Amino acid sequence: MNPKLKEKIQESLAAVLPITAIVLILSVFVVELEIGTVVMFFGGALMLILGMGMFQLGAETAMSPLGEGIGVQMAKAKKFIIPAVLAFVMGILVTIAEPDLQVLSAQVPSIPNAVLIWTVAIGVGICLALAVLRIVLQIDLSLFLLILYAFILIFSFFVPDNFLAVAFDSGGVTTGPITVPFIMALGVGLSSVRGDKNASSDSFGLVALSSVGPIAAVMILGCFYSPQEAVYSAWEVASVTTMRDVVRAFTIEIPLYAKEVIISILPIFAVFFIFQFLTQRYQKRQVKRILVGFVYTYLGLVLFLCGVNVGFAPVGTMLGKELAGSAHQWIMVPIGMLIGYYIVKAEPAIQILNRQVQTVTNGIISAKAMNRALSIGVAISIGLSFIRILTSIPIQWIIIPGYILALALSWIVPKIFVGIAFDSGGVASGPMTSTFLLPMCIGACEALGGNIMTDAFGVVALVALTPLIAIQIMGLHYKIKQSQQLKITKPDALIPADVDAIIEIEEDE
Repeated sequence: MNPKLKEKIQESLAAVLPITAIVLILSVFVVELEIGTVVMFFGGALMLILGMGMFQLGAETAMSPLGEGIGVQMAKAKKFIIPAVLAFVMGILVTIAEPDLQVLSAQVPSIPNAVLIWTVAIGVGICLALAVLRIVLQIDLSLFLLILYAFILIFSFFVPDNFLAVAFDSGGVTTGPITVPFIMALGVGLSSVRGDKNASSDSFGLVALSSVGPIAAVMILGCFYSPQEAVYSAWEVASVTTMRDVVRAFTIEIPLYAKEVIISILPIFAVFFIFQFLTQRYQKRQVKRILVGFVYTYLGLVLFLCGVNVGFAPVGTMLGKELAGSAHQWIMVPIGMLIGYYIVKAEPAIQILNRQVQTVTNGIISAKAMNRALSIGVAISIGLSFIRILTSIPIQWIIIPGYILALALSWIVPKIFVGIAFDSGGVASGPMTSTFLLPMCIGACEALGGNIMTDAFGVVALVALTPLIAIQIMGLHYKIKQSQQLKITKPDALIPADVDAIIEIEEDE
């Protein structure tokens, strides 16, 4: 086995094992699950581990180099309109290819899948173009975020209640396993050409801004569609009695996901072919490496999506129904928080973000610290999601104060933490959220007889929100700690106004 692939699979195993253990413990002590259901879940977990390992290797060797190469070429363009147009087109292509969006569109009633997907894709394209212009023109990220989110929060009061949560969810699902590696690498490539002190911090923020466009676009779409009349079709666990039935259940679905993923990846592969033909940027050895990376990405996504949708999502729905139907309904909150704490570690794009953060900051912001902050943030968001299901609290009561706090923090923490925080929000709400936690919330909402559109949807949005606050609090703590160290080592020195100078200071790990 490829040593690098072996390493990625081991990382995936470490990430997926905790959530698998939690479900197993719940099936023994809390929820009565049939043996066949548990076996299906473990089969899905195995495919998820293999798929996530292959995908991470593929993204590292294909998507990231392609995104960074395009970013470098964009930065060299003499007219800034060219990078903006390219970013708009690429934003649409990678969004259409995003599996998370396919999952969400299939669950939203009354709106044709293609209409929702193209609406979201155009929203991503517009905001990715704005994000590229921000880097080229060196506009402050906090100012950009303040303007865009102020528009969204104000406009949210004019959107139908039955569509508001879906609009916020759409911003989270667009930043998944395909878009994140490409967009983040695009930001690194754009910033690498610059040599100023803000280049590192400006490399982040593209994912954050790309998440805003879909929210606004779907809000506008919601004013023309009324989803309250449609019925949600829940996932069901395949009925199995033998191991042959288990294998058959997965093998029947694999061709469907193989077709879905090839359609998703082909546009990006075409971009690589055209880009290489026009620029001749990559040598033959690099081209071969990228092509192999595309194969790993393809196989990994097929296994991942099949494992999650066939094994994970149905069990999520069943768990939600069983927990909500128990005598102690509030137990959903701590159990959901525990699942949220560990499930974020299984998101494929999370590890890519964490490694890139560690690389760009020269190890000052470690992947371990990022994982901890994201896990705490997601655990809180899942707890809030189940509280909403139990109490029918409107999502605005959480979303609006949350974003106000996140935007306020963005003006006082180091700039590099702002970009990382807002990027991490979109990355945290990936395939595991949309295909396990969302079905779990929907199952619980159905069991309680609640309104799925207003109470269950919104979990992706909350998962995307809390990391913004958690990472920035980590940045605020780091800023205070660094200031104290500087006072001790250089009591007469003034703390520089540009706190992003901290990334140039060595810190002993």
